[in-house]
Amino acid sequence: MISIFSEAIKAIILGIVEGFTEFLPISSTGHLILVNQFVTFDKAFTTLFDIVIQLGAILAVLVYFWKKLWPFTSDKIKNKEILNIWYKTIIGVLPAIVIGALFANKIEERLFNPWTVAIALLIGGVIILIVEKRKKSPRILSINNLSFKTAFLIGLVQCLSMIPGTSRSAATIIGAMILGASRVVATEFSFFLAIPTMIAASAYSLLKYHSALSLNQIFVLSTGFIVSFIVALAVIKFLINYVQKNNFKIFGWYRIVLGIIIIAYFLWR
Repeated sequence: MISIFSEAIKAIILGIVEGFTEFLPISSTGHLILVNQFVTFDKAFTTLFDIVIQLGAILAVLVYFWKKLWPFTSDKIKNKEILNIWYKTIIGVLPAIVIGALFANKIEERLFNPWTVAIALLIGGVIILIVEKRKKSPRILSINNLSFKTAFLIGLVQCLSMIPGTSRSAATIIGAMILGASRVVATEFSFFLAIPTMIAASAYSLLKYHSALSLNQIFVLSTGFIVSFIVALAVIKFLINYVQKNNFKIFGWYRIVLGIIIIAYFLWR
């Protein structure tokens, strides 16, 4: 009983970390790798857990944007617009599927460590500050104005997030802004692009590790999933409201400070 309780506490902590960081441009994978230095399960289950709890965050996106993503209504014009979003999302996710299939295992073996996370956080933070310093006005003010070519290019940029610490949301949001999207459009498309990307990653992990699951591990996964969903739903609502009036500089500075702290910690521990 004590063991199950302690594992559930770990699941709650990691679920909070995942839900809080998944959609902010600060790298959920990077934070999980760091937290896993102190709060972790056995290696195989940790890998599965870190990926599967992302499904809780994805469910939060589906719930929050249900009206924008459900294409089967009585309004044919609205249905066409929603399907158009899905088509662009699918185009955008193709690069990640191809590159992930080819290089995901090698990237995980060589780059999933705190040093990579720290460097990626620093570089990403500097890029965010540079992009936000520009005076250029956005030309893409709605997802309907987002071309299929631009959606594909954003998908290519998203592949940088395979490097832990980069952040999938940071790559897609900043990439979309560089390509001309407004901060709001970039943020929304990042949410939509996350759905097939993270479902594919979670499905792959389940197929790879499902045979090793016990009833206790299923309970722990479920706990992390639920916590991640609740926290992510709150974060999505916050971020959608935040980008209406604010920029991402605070996240750039956060990444830089965290990257420096991580480097200092591992140099002097």
